[in-house]
Amino acid sequence: MSELSEKDSVQMLGLKLPTDPRWVNLAEMSLEEVLTDHAYCEQKAATSCITLIQKNPERERMVRELAPIVTEEWGHFRMVLAELDKRGLKLGIQRKDVYVNKLLDFQLKGGNAHDRFIDRLLINALIEARSCERFRLLSLHLKDDELKEFYHKFMISEAGHYRLFLDLAKEYGEEEKVMSRWQEFLDYEAKILKDIEVRGDRMH
Repeated sequence: MSELSEKDSVQMLGLKLPTDPRWVNLAEMSLEEVLTDHAYCEQKAATSCITLIQKNPERERMVRELAPIVTEEWGHFRMVLAELDKRGLKLGIQRKDVYVNKLLDFQLKGGNAHDRFIDRLLINALIEARSCERFRLLSLHLKDDELKEFYHKFMISEAGHYRLFLDLAKEYGEEEKVMSRWQEFLDYEAKILKDIEVRGDRMH
């Protein structure tokens, strides 16, 4: 994926809008803050997988697939903590995630539990896709070679998670209906990116 153009990589992930090119430079100037936010993103990813397992134990494939991802995401949290320590930086406070909260606002509130479950899988897929895109940008455009390699590893991991959540949604739902809903989420996510402020102290 690192050899692709920005446009090609966004299209491969299904995203409708690339990240504002100013974001990497802003992130580089706010390294402690963006690493802090990244750490909490990994923590929340682990928690989200645990919640899906707890609420849907009958979905055996999902349980088997997500169980190791819980461990992986928590390992990523520890990796970011280690990176902060190595650089003499501190883990700051967790801040409100405007991007994720806006995605959650688009989740079905009524209807049946199954449709809400599919929406949750799609939200997770979308967060992972956007994270993958941003990790790629960091791996290409940061000045620090060690951080470039650090984020290249995360990029590869997030790409796999994105595909898994989307595959699970198609497995547990009607594929045509799921992909129609996925396109609705992609369109909505593009509007979110246009509306929210570009900040270097946030991963999203």
